[in-house]
Amino acid sequence: MTASMRRVGVATAALALAAGLPGCARIRDHQGYIIDRTLVASVQPGVDNRDSVRNTLGDPSLAGEFDDSTWYYVSRSTRQFSFGTPRPITQLVLAVHFDPAGNVTGVERTGLEKVVAIHPAPGKTPTLGRSRSLLQELFGNIGAVGGSTVGGPTADNPNGGGGSGNRPGG
Repeated sequence: MTASMRRVGVATAALALAAGLPGCARIRDHQGYIIDRTLVASVQPGVDNRDSVRNTLGDPSLAGEFDDSTWYYVSRSTRQFSFGTPRPITQLVLAVHFDPAGNVTGVERTGLEKVVAIHPAPGKTPTLGRSRSLLQELFGNIGAVGGSTVGGPTADNPNGGGGSGNRPGG
């Protein structure tokens, strides 16, 4: 083997290795609100109201489900290795509670202690109804579309004849 062939082989191997490395890289990501600790610390119960919180922190990530008395600011940083599942590194959920007049009554901060890993049960999920094969699912409704309502008896008209009642002679 000549020196030039070795160089080509080494260059090809290095190129293949360099092309494969980005797929194995660690990926860091951030979702949600970008935290400014000084601004978050400046929100005080009894001092601030909805307008001052909106001016200081911006619009909330989400508001309370059943009433607008709590605003949530959610921030989360994750890390994952190539195609793996993202794992949380840091998380902050800032809940700002308001009274009916719109004044801040409390500020609650939670972090990674509220993160829960959910592992679904393996196997099939039971469903109601009958079990049908793929072919039955694909071809089982041929000829059945509209069959029970065209001229047949219905709950409203047990004698059949369906329709709007604007037929000649009816």
